[in-house]
Amino acid sequence: MRHTIALPRERGFTLVELLIVIAILAVLSVTVVVVLNPAELLRQGRDSRRLSDVNSIHRALSIFLVDQSGATWTDTSQCTVGTASPMTGACTTNSATNVTGTGWVNVNLAAITGGSPLSSLPLDPVNDATNYYAFERTSILTYEIDANMESAKYVSGGGSDVESNNKDGGNNGIWYEVGNDAALDL
Repeated sequence: MRHTIALPRERGFTLVELLIVIAILAVLSVTVVVVLNPAELLRQGRDSRRLSDVNSIHRALSIFLVDQSGATWTDTSQCTVGTASPMTGACTTNSATNVTGTGWVNVNLAAITGGSPLSSLPLDPVNDATNYYAFERTSILTYEIDANMESAKYVSGGGSDVESNNKDGGNNGIWYEVGNDAALDL
């Protein structure tokens, strides 16, 4: 009787199997990019920073008004970029970040007892003709700070809308507005 020895078969993937795996990986990659939308996540991150920046300035100005109860100031508006303000329609461009009254928020926060709560004034993460910060104050010590949101989540009508009038209390439905003016209608 003759015995034959079976040689081990070479194991590997066929071309068809490799193409199927590559196609599945491509579909999964596209799905992840579409579902996660990295560009939208970046816009949401910048909007979160805007909300934090504007609220930090608002708190610093509130401290200033309490600490400097006899302070006076004149009507003025500032924008970090351009001259079109969401408030009055015109502003002076100033992108300086110092807190001594010559920055884009032209209030001397350094005069607060104990110093300014901000080391410098923040600038919008994009700071272009569409996305920038604006500040306006009146002679009766009222002020408004505005920022334009860019993500689908935070814009007017978005899932976490902060711009609509019934959301931020302001009068401009496409800008995030905070301040101590009763109707935020500067």
